[in-house]
Amino acid sequence: MNTKTIFIIILTVLVTIILMKNTDEVIFWIFGDRYIPKLAILGSMFAFGIVVGFLLGRPRKKNELSTSSETFQTSDDQSKVQELTDPYRSNLSEDDRKYLD
Repeated sequence: MNTKTIFIIILTVLVTIILMKNTDEVIFWIFGDRYIPKLAILGSMFAFGIVVGFLLGRPRKKNELSTSSETFQTSDDQSKVQELTDPYRSNLSEDDRKYLD
């Protein structure tokens, strides 16, 4: 097992222990006093934290803007760059490549 899997297992066990030890009801103010189990509050806050962490931790989309160095490349250089970035482009005939360019 790798480190990430072990960390997730340990975290899950600790969260389960904490949630199961906090089953008593508490007074929670949500536009009035409500009796809510600590289990529900802690569980929902943990789930909310996971969702927020996932949204903030995902990779950002990169804008593919052409830079000034790319505009001065020859057509041969551009086709080599496109072949490196597109693995299916090498399977095309020359006529198909001209049509796509």
